[in-house]
Amino acid sequence: MKKLTTLCLAACLAAALATPASALDYTIDAPEGPDYGKSTSVEVVHTADGGALKNEDVSKNAALVPPGFGSASADTLNTGTWLTPNLAPEGMAVGTISGSGMPIVFPPSVDSSTALPTEPEQETESTTLGYTPVTSDLYYASGHLGTLKIPAIDLSVRVYEGTDSSTLMKGAGHFEGTSIWDGNVSIAGHNRGVRDDFGDLHTLERGDTVTWTTKLGTRTYEVTSVEKVKETDTSGTAPSAENMLTLYTCVRNQREYRWQVQAVEVV
Repeated sequence: MKKLTTLCLAACLAAALATPASALDYTIDAPEGPDYGKSTSVEVVHTADGGALKNEDVSKNAALVPPGFGSASADTLNTGTWLTPNLAPEGMAVGTISGSGMPIVFPPSVDSSTALPTEPEQETESTTLGYTPVTSDLYYASGHLGTLKIPAIDLSVRVYEGTDSSTLMKGAGHFEGTSIWDGNVSIAGHNRGVRDDFGDLHTLERGDTVTWTTKLGTRTYEVTSVEKVKETDTSGTAPSAENMLTLYTCVRNQREYRWQVQAVEVV
């Protein structure tokens, strides 16, 4: 009796697990023509009458890896690292930052010889952005890139490449990735503690003069604005069509803010 019960249970289990052959009989319609999927390389846009309007590159090779969060160009449009630098569009300036060897793409026309595109129906004169990269021949023997002088606050300080704590212990620091001469030169400095280079920066007034000396020469600027900005606001370091300085320092007891002073070249 026990053996018979075991055989019955085994038969029931086998029947329950069996799958009818008809359950495997199914078909899937094959994709029809160009409506299946989307090209990842070239997309042809057609006019209403079916004619080809243009070819548009939509490949992943055209993508930019955004700049690092909090970097000088984090909020600047069209900046970042190309996944394939050899395919960077014509007119994009490809350089390196901090000698890392990593290709960095700056906005179109940071090369002062290239004009920014204008709207098709505008007749205004095109604008060019100035940009001078930091190269090895621009360093002085002591390792600094230039000297910043502001008579109104009795300041004369050497400026070194970088804005990390070890650099700012030596003097003011030049924001990596920003211009060193033409366009917008961005510099930061301490205002207390180990150094007090920019302690009176916020007391400057419009019209106060600033001189910037590098191996490329000496330029004189006039202060145009003194304002308090959010720590995360890096728009002041964006490339500029006019020669200018943007200076930063902390706001005492307000960690989320920075003093930002901008000055333009006296022509």
